[in-house]
Amino acid sequence: MTHADSPGAIPRQDPARLPLAGWIVRSGGSGGLRPAQGWATRLLTQLGAHAEEDPASDGVCLEAPVGRGGRQVQVSAGRTAADPATDWAESGAMELTGIPDGAPLLAPGEPASAARGAALAIELLTTLIPGAATVAMDGAALLGERAAAAGLTRRGDVSAGGTCRLVPAEDGLLAVNLPRPEDFAAVPAWLEILPHELGGTDDTTGTWEVVMRECAGRPAASLVERARLLGIPVAAIPSSPAAPRAEGSPPWHIEPVRDADAHIDSDADARIDSDLGVGPVDVPGVVADFSSMWAGPLCANLLGIAGFEIVKIESIHRPDGARLGPRDFFDLMHGGHRSIAVDFSNSDDVERLREFIAGVDVVIESSRPRALGQLGLGAETFLNRPGRGPVVWVSVTGFGRRGPLSNAVAFGDDAAASAGLVAAGPGGRTVFCGDAIADPLAGLHAALAALGMWVGGCAGLVDVSLHGVAASVLVPTTHMTLGFGNRRSNAEVSRPRARPVVERAPELGSDTEAVLGPLARG
Repeated sequence: MTHADSPGAIPRQDPARLPLAGWIVRSGGSGGLRPAQGWATRLLTQLGAHAEEDPASDGVCLEAPVGRGGRQVQVSAGRTAADPATDWAESGAMELTGIPDGAPLLAPGEPASAARGAALAIELLTTLIPGAATVAMDGAALLGERAAAAGLTRRGDVSAGGTCRLVPAEDGLLAVNLPRPEDFAAVPAWLEILPHELGGTDDTTGTWEVVMRECAGRPAASLVERARLLGIPVAAIPSSPAAPRAEGSPPWHIEPVRDADAHIDSDADARIDSDLGVGPVDVPGVVADFSSMWAGPLCANLLGIAGFEIVKIESIHRPDGARLGPRDFFDLMHGGHRSIAVDFSNSDDVERLREFIAGVDVVIESSRPRALGQLGLGAETFLNRPGRGPVVWVSVTGFGRRGPLSNAVAFGDDAAASAGLVAAGPGGRTVFCGDAIADPLAGLHAALAALGMWVGGCAGLVDVSLHGVAASVLVPTTHMTLGFGNRRSNAEVSRPRARPVVERAPELGSDTEAVLGPLARG
């Protein structure tokens, strides 16, 4: 696959329709601008703000338009490094990159600087929400939180989590991810072999041996196409490591409700436009979180820290798979949230859920578009309808909601690899970058976009893809020469670390009746 064929392309958008249109972001001149500051500035302009240089500044300043109070806030260059290599070394993700008995490797692009920049922008936006708590943290450190909780280490061409492997095909390299039992079960159909050739359903080692053998003699494109038809997360790694997206292409696509006039009135204390279903901006709202695993939950976690009330929604038959992982990591993502569990095959449960969603302010979901749509719970059901409805709908998927791959399955490791976010080890050996790195990057960027919509008073859909975010961080903000080369850093390499768990996550469905019961009686 060439970069011209990249599925993550996002069309340019009219700046006047973006949530921060009319806002100003000021940062230091190019001579003194640190990479993370450059990323914060770029991301805020991609939300619609106008960028201005301030050579005297050592930070990033965001100024609201006069009509919205003209308030401004600045963050300093703290928690950032002078170069992308040091940002990466300090993130904890570099320690997870490379072969087990080799040295940690640098990544292509600027993933850690982008993560720190997104966190700086989140800090600015949350400071400007009067009723919110300011979210100030090291965004780069978020890249290694799951590894810290699970004790993961670098494994070269096997992902840190162990479920994804880099597999040579006849004409290229694949990232093959088998994280679920159904993925292993689908391997015979994918490779068009008999089940007994795998050596038994419990023999994962034998399965991987067969995958390696069978893929070696087949074209990468046909293997990827067949895997996607079967719902197996398999991706081809681009043959060239150069940035696959044009400079300035955002890591999200924003679809405002109806037109540019669909904004929230900053002076309102309640929903003020029954035709557009938009609501207040001066206080954090209620979030319905359908997402699972890492990217969407991290988005919800960051909004929760800001003061939004988070209600996690799960299926009683298929709850969030992260519940089976490290308890500390699940608690970190969901501590302080509420939990409801429903039977999505039960029409009464779905109707109660539909009524609940109609009254929330933000929805986060990570399912393929048709999954919620066929239940009448999709974004199109709520965003453009009169009366009540969510203000902001955040969709986090593998390849976005638009285009031929909108229903393709992807997870953090294979999505990052599909964008070219992999590293080169000794002898040109390709290895994974970090741990499922597209997940925390997408979670950070989704939270930033959601907050931008909220602060800017813009109702609509935020479409974030794991592939798209991973691809976006390959575009540098500096004049560094980037590539697959085994570049080195003189900075000390930090181990993965996680924030302390402050509060335990709720048990599955512990708040179902408290939240949905009144709706059933109403």
